Parts: sequence; C-alpha cells; structure tokens
Amino acid sequence: MKRPGITFKLFLAVLATAGVVALGMGAAAHWSFSRGFLGYLNAQAVLQMEAAVPRLQREYREHGSWEFVRGRPGAWFRMTRPDASPTGDDPWSGNPERIASDLLGAGRRLSLLDEQRQYIIGFPQLFGDSQLREIAVDGRSVGWIALAPIESVTDAAALRFGNDQLRATLVAGVLALALAALIAWWIARSLLAPVREVAQATHRLAAGHFDTRVEPRGSDEVGQLAQDFNQLALTLARNEQVRREYMADISHELRTPLAVLRGELEAMEDGIHPVTPEGLRQLQAEVGMLSQLVTDLHELALADIGALTYHKVELDLDDFIARKAALWRGRCLQAGLRLEVSHPGQPVWLSADESRLRQLLNNLLGNALRYTNDGGLLRLSLRTDGGMAEISVEDSPPGVPDELLPRLFERFFRVERSRGRAGGGSGLGLAICRSIVQAHGGTIEARHSPLGGVGIHIRLPLPRHLPGDNRHDPARHRR
Repeated sequence: MKRPGITFKLFLAVLATAGVVALGMGAAAHWSFSRGFLGYLNAQAVLQMEAAVPRLQREYREHGSWEFVRGRPGAWFRMTRPDASPTGDDPWSGNPERIASDLLGAGRRLSLLDEQRQYIIGFPQLFGDSQLREIAVDGRSVGWIALAPIESVTDAAALRFGNDQLRATLVAGVLALALAALIAWWIARSLLAPVREVAQATHRLAAGHFDTRVEPRGSDEVGQLAQDFNQLALTLARNEQVRREYMADISHELRTPLAVLRGELEAMEDGIHPVTPEGLRQLQAEVGMLSQLVTDLHELALADIGALTYHKVELDLDDFIARKAALWRGRCLQAGLRLEVSHPGQPVWLSADESRLRQLLNNLLGNALRYTNDGGLLRLSLRTDGGMAEISVEDSPPGVPDELLPRLFERFFRVERSRGRAGGGSGLGLAICRSIVQAHGGTIEARHSPLGGVGIHIRLPLPRHLPGDNRHDPARHRR
C-alpha cells in the first residue's frame, strides 16, 4: 500500500486547519446570535413594559385601586397592548418594534403587583431576574409591573428566523470549507512542486547521474535548497572525476615499475641480460620505488579516514631545523647544489610529532633537490611571527607557472616538463606534506621563490604554554 505523500499531508493539514477555524467561527457566530437574539427580544419586551406604565398610572388614578382589573384578563391585556392608547399620545403607538414584541409574547409575560409586591393579575410567576418597574401616582408607589425574561425562543416566527440564520451560517461554513480546500490544494501543489523536483533529482543523483541539476525558483528557502543541491551534485561529479583519475594514476604508477621488473627478470631468464650486481641494483631500485609508492598510498589512505597516528611531544624547531640542514647539506653537494639555512638560533618550542615533521622536511627538501637545475641553490629557513612558526623551503629555477602552483599538492600531480631533473617521484610527496601540516593545525602554500624557482611556506601555531615548560633552562636549548 502506497503511503500518502507530503503533498497530500500538507493538503490535509491546511484543510483541517481551515475547517476547524471555519467551524469554530460558525459555532461562535451562532452562539453569539442566539444570545443576542434573546437579548433583543427581552429588550423589546422591556420597552413594551415601560410603555405600559403611563397607561397603568392613568387607570389607577381613574379607579382609585386595582380592584377593577383583578380577575379581568381582558382589561389587563388591553392596558398592556402596544397600541392601547386611547388618547393617542403614546409615542410608541403603532411602532413596528412594539408590535413585534407583542407578537413574540411579551404581553403574556407581564404581571401586575400591588405596592407590597403581591400578585394581582398577569403572568403568575415572579423570577429572581424578572424586570420590575414602579407605578407611582402623585408621588406615591401604588404598584409594580413585572416582566419574566425569555430563556429560550418558542415563538414560531422567532424559531423560523433563528433556523434561517442557522442555515445561512451552515451554508457559509460549507462554502468557506470548499474555498479552504481549493486554497489548500493550490498551496500544496505550488509550494511543494520545487521540493518534489529536488526529491526526484536526488533519486537520480543517488543512482549515479552526477550531471543532474535543478532549476532554482526564487530566493527563498526552497530556492536555496535547489542551489545547494546543484552545488552538491557538482561536488560529487568532481569527486567522481578525481576518483577515476586517482585510480588511473595509481594503476599507471604501479604498472610502470612492475613492467620494468618483469622485463628485466624475463631478460635475465632468457639470457639476454646477465645476472650482474649492477642489474640486481637496478631491480632493487625499482622494488624500492614500488615499495615507497605503496607506503605513500597507505599513509594518504590513513590520513583520509583520520586514522594516521601522531605522537606529539615538546620539540625545539630551531634545533630540529639545524640538525636536518646538517644531514641534507652533503646530499645537496653531491647533487651539485648549495644549501642555505636560516634560523633564529634560540629555542622555538612546538608540540609536534618529530617523526612526521622529519618526513615533512625530507619530502620538501627531496622534492626541491630533485627538480632544481645543476648549480642551483636551496634555502631552508625558520622564523617566528607572533604566535606562528614559519618554515620555508625555496629553490632556484626552473619555476612553475602561476596556474599550476595551487595544483602542486594534488595527488600524482607533477610538473616534470618544466622542472625536468631526472628521477621524478610518485607525485604523492606534497599531498602527504599537506596532510601532516593540517594534522598539526597549520597551513601550507606554494609560491614563486625569490630565487626563481618554487617556495613552499608552512605556518604552524605555537602553543602559549607547554606542560613542564622551562625554556630558560640552558640544558634544554639543544638536544
């Protein structure tokens, strides 16, 4: 059984809300009308009662007592009728509201009481909320006229009028509910159309169609959702392209040394190449290159999933740079290059993994040595800038074009055509360097070197305080 979609749910929610509001307003209007209608009828009856007071005063003055009306209902109704004014000076005589009040039974709810409020004639009961008006003659109270209030409508005309109003309220409620249904359906379809489009595009994207795009509609949250989806699809497409290139590069990098090894071994088996120490050294070199490539790939894979371990200790960068320069100076001389070193000459303490920083500098210096022309210059420097330690490795020509500098840290990316020294690496060294620097909370950037080649600049944050810090101890200045 297919579950209802979000469009149907939103339609039901809006319709239910509109229906509850319409029913509530209809019930409130009906209750208010009923209460108001009863109030109107009672108000008209009070007017009729007050209009009868002058006539009762005249009748009492003429007869001197209420005996003339006791036991005579006809006389009583004549005096309380809206049009019973023998002198014609009654301002309510012939008034339609007065007549309507009498037609609704106001006269039948009037009663006459004497000055002691004892019943004389008319409606036989007196309630706590009955309306009373005093009848005074020559300044003396001679009686009271009482009106029993209407508690419910029983008159046929009033009932018919109330039913008509109820039907009108029901018709208005039904029309309002139908209009609410139309509006709810329109809102559900118009507002959720872009969301449905994004949902369908998401299914296509999940199926591997990374070229899927959604046309943004407006600048609201739904439009922003479409833009974010397009950005996500673009990112996934780029990642898929990078993944394919990455796999192709890995395949190529592994195939090359394996092909060399296979060819040399087959040649030795067939007797084409004799088994000599020189031939074995060449095979060993290919095995070493293959082993280094596998190790680099393994480290990058661990870095990608955050599983590369770091054991950070207190490290004096100044002493570390000095020791690395001493080791690399001889290698540079063998390659026909000069190495310049610049460092503060005083401790620069950092919480770092020494083995990883050693790997970092070995990659950077090895990369510079490999791609710098004979007779060139390498420069290794360390300085502090505020709370940062800056390490730079710069070399002399050849350089790298501006558009290729940001790509130097991509995996398997090499600029061998312009920096063509023999013995190029796997193209993973700078990618590993970036991973190490980022793990230490720093940044790494490739720039044009003042020497004419490429400069790699690293910035590492210095801690404000190291546990057990005793930087003024001369014994800690060097290891």
